[in-house]
Amino acid sequence: MEFSVLMSVYHKEHPEYLKASLESMLSQTLLPAEIIMVEDGPLTPELYSVLDDFEKKCPLLKRVPLAENMGLGKALNAGLEACSYELVARMDTDDIAMPERFARQVSEFEKDSELGLLGSHVTEFEGTPENVTARKLVPVTEEEVRRYARRRNPFNHPTVMFRKEAVLEAGGYLHAMWCEDYFLWARMLAKGCRARNIDESLLYFRAGSDVYMRRGGWKYVKSLVSFKWKLYRLGISGLGDFLYSAGVHAAVGLMPNKLRAMVYGKLLRK
Repeated sequence: MEFSVLMSVYHKEHPEYLKASLESMLSQTLLPAEIIMVEDGPLTPELYSVLDDFEKKCPLLKRVPLAENMGLGKALNAGLEACSYELVARMDTDDIAMPERFARQVSEFEKDSELGLLGSHVTEFEGTPENVTARKLVPVTEEEVRRYARRRNPFNHPTVMFRKEAVLEAGGYLHAMWCEDYFLWARMLAKGCRARNIDESLLYFRAGSDVYMRRGGWKYVKSLVSFKWKLYRLGISGLGDFLYSAGVHAAVGLMPNKLRAMVYGKLLRK
C-alpha cells in the first residue's frame, strides 16, 4: 500500500533538525512512495542546502515552493494537493520518526478499509533522542478518541496518517490559530470518520521550554476560547465541556511561563 509523506518547512527552522527528520524517513522499514516538502515562503541558504543535498540522494523528495509564508494550515493544504496517493502521513521537520512507524500504520489501514485517521503516542526529547524527557499519551480506541476530543486534542499531529479523501471531505485545514489540526480532526469526527491511535510511541517529538512559552498570553487564551466555542457549535462538545476546558486552558495560559511548564511537564505528561 503506497503512501505520501506531507511536510512543511519555513525560514525559522533549524537546518540540523530538518536533516535529522529527513534522514528518519529513509530509515523506515517501509519507505514512502514520495515525500512532499512544502517550502512555506523563501528559506535560508542553510535550509535550501539541506533540501538540495537530500534531493540529490533521494528521488522521493518533491518540493512545493510557495512565494510567501502562508502559515502551516495553508501550506499543508497546498502540499495535500500535490500528494499522489490516497494514504498520507504527516511529519514535522524537527521531529524524528521511529523506524517502524510507517509499517505499523500502513498495516492498520490495510486491516481496516474504513479507517480514516490514525496516530500514536510520542516520546518527547531535548537535544538528542537519547535524552527522553516525557511521553505524551493520547486516547487509543475510537470511543476514547471521541470522548477525549470534547475537551482536548486527541491526536499528536506529526504522528497522524490519514486518507486524503477523508481530509478533503472535512474541508482540509481551516484557520483556527494554534489549533488547525485539532479543528480538522473535530470536523472529520463530526462527519463520522473512523479514527484511533496506536498504543505505542512511534515518533520522537522535539520539546523544550519554548513549547510552553507559545501556549500562554492573552492572545493565545482568546484564540483558544474562541476555538473551544467552535467545537461546541460543531457538536463535538457540550456546554459543560466548553465551560470546563475553556476555563482550564485560560487559567493555564495566563500562568507565568515556569509554572505553566511545570503543569504541562508534571500533570499532562508521563
